[in-house]
Amino acid sequence: MIYNLELREVRKVYGDFVAVDDVSLAVPPGAVFGLLGQNGAGKTTSIRMIMDILAPDRGEVWMFGRRRESKDLRRVGYLPEERGLYRKMTVTDHLLFFAELHGLPRSLAQASIAGWLERVDLARWAKSRVEALSKGMQQKIQLVATILHDPDILILDEPFSGLDPIAQGLFKEMIADFRGRGKTILFSTHVLEQAEKLCDHISLIAHGRVVLSGELAALKRERGGNVFRLETRSAGSAFDGVPGVLQLLEQTAGLRVVLEPGADPAAVLRELVRRAPVTGFRSEEPDLETLFLQAVRDAN
Repeated sequence: MIYNLELREVRKVYGDFVAVDDVSLAVPPGAVFGLLGQNGAGKTTSIRMIMDILAPDRGEVWMFGRRRESKDLRRVGYLPEERGLYRKMTVTDHLLFFAELHGLPRSLAQASIAGWLERVDLARWAKSRVEALSKGMQQKIQLVATILHDPDILILDEPFSGLDPIAQGLFKEMIADFRGRGKTILFSTHVLEQAEKLCDHISLIAHGRVVLSGELAALKRERGGNVFRLETRSAGSAFDGVPGVLQLLEQTAGLRVVLEPGADPAAVLRELVRRAPVTGFRSEEPDLETLFLQAVRDAN
């Protein structure tokens, strides 16, 4: 397969601090790919190397099946974590500036801008200065500036951070639209619930290293043998300290039980039943948070 985007053993060091430690990932065409991890894990540094803002100390960035060239970045829409707008410019002039940076002819850019402003309900603000817009409106303008040149790859760094609900809905709608047209989307986030709803492929990063990577559905199937749903009327505290139980979480429909590696589910169930009445105990797929915790633990 020819991947639209690859990192090949990319490393970035600042003094004694290893920000990105030989990270490799491959983003298939048409995928929604989540680069996931806690704040400070190395996600933004990785993205800045993809965008040639930072140079890796070693390793390579590939796009469209070859080593990345500067011209390839014109086919990328990039929304950085640190966002900013030229507040004194009009909305249209601001968007024209970004369109021309991506090589879009002015006549095509004007038509694209008009269409997008209509779509995001900002057409009547086209001649207004950016500073006159509300924060939510400015968030929409930032998204339009990222995608109006119809990029083949969309890279969003913490796209949902600080967004109001309307802007969040717009971002999700745009991701679905790009995915439906076979585009490639990579976004970073530390909010695993958002990623689980949107991604079909992921790479989990901890302390600058990839600890888990692949198709999300396949990873859940592979690692689903130690997650169970426990149905009981008893409180979770009744099962504290059960041997073989790594984690026990109270949820609306019962208790979510994560077993330690190698634990015998039958033995665990016998101990659970000894502690309190149990009406059900069944295997289920782990959620993304459980996968992350397991992968980080296994990597240490």
